[in-house]
Amino acid sequence: MRKSRILIVDDDIAVVKSVRANLQARDCETLTAMDGIEALQVVEKELPDLIILDITMPKMNGFEVCRKIREWSRVPIIMLSAKHDVEEKVKCLNIGADDYITKPFGVNELAARVRAVLRRAQGSEEEQTTPNFNCGDLSINFVERRVTVGDREVRLTPTEYNLLQELALGAGKVFPHSSLLGRVWGPEYVNEREYLHVFVGRLRKEIEADPAHPKYIVTIPGVGYKFQMSK
Repeated sequence: MRKSRILIVDDDIAVVKSVRANLQARDCETLTAMDGIEALQVVEKELPDLIILDITMPKMNGFEVCRKIREWSRVPIIMLSAKHDVEEKVKCLNIGADDYITKPFGVNELAARVRAVLRRAQGSEEEQTTPNFNCGDLSINFVERRVTVGDREVRLTPTEYNLLQELALGAGKVFPHSSLLGRVWGPEYVNEREYLHVFVGRLRKEIEADPAHPKYIVTIPGVGYKFQMSK
């Protein structure tokens, strides 16, 4: 089985060494970059399976690196920050990050987040109970993990896709916030409502004709979300 290839991007050599040792001990292959420009070069050349990306770096900060990567790639990205700030976490998720960790962090926390993100990226064959799903102009090919709206193919990150798949396979069912978070992100995320709010918003921008008035992913106030089958 091929080892996961993880790119660590941070200008703090101590952080890079610590994270690299932690991941290598868990049988991961690691790549490193010390600034944003180098990170983009490594991503383009090496195509890693996951990127651990610090926000505050020379030459180009993590926000800009994440935006540029999202212009052409859906590789999972975990952002690192020294700020305990909900607004910064939401900003990271809004620009395309899959997860957010605050420094300093423990090796076990990092390992758990990495496993969770890689698990979402790989998907689960057990959930592919039917090959296709169609509703209105939205089509999902569960075997190929391919989403189209009309004639347009929608490029989703692994987490965005997994969330859409969960909702679509339970079409008409109301999913409480904690249930969706646990099923898509994992049990350690059940209280991270910011993640769900941001990712639902990201999905609506991709699949809804009018994201402000969604017809597919509807909010159940005070409870959660459901996929509404068109009539």
